[in-house]
Amino acid sequence: MSPFNRPRRPRPMPAKSQEELDDLVRQLKSEQRTAGNYRDRSLELHGWICAKCGREFERNNLHLLTVHHRDGNHHNNPSDGSNWENLCVWCHDDEHSRSILAEYLHNGGK
Repeated sequence: MSPFNRPRRPRPMPAKSQEELDDLVRQLKSEQRTAGNYRDRSLELHGWICAKCGREFERNNLHLLTVHHRDGNHHNNPSDGSNWENLCVWCHDDEHSRSILAEYLHNGGK
């Protein structure tokens, strides 16, 4: 077997101090709080309106308004809302289908 085809063994990592572990836990908890309420925060910042078609929503149909992550990274949730836009379910589907079509066309239909 060639040395290039052999599976790599995991390298041992140095043990983390208790302080580093505590910092990591604090950071993860903070990210979880932000990620858990980004929809509420986006609705508060951007209003109950679709950024693409302009359809306005009320409490009884607010479930049809979604938060779209502009960069596609659902873990990127800055509290200023710069990576979010509120889109109705129809515009959100359209947005994602356009990116799939663009990727398909970019790859020559393969």
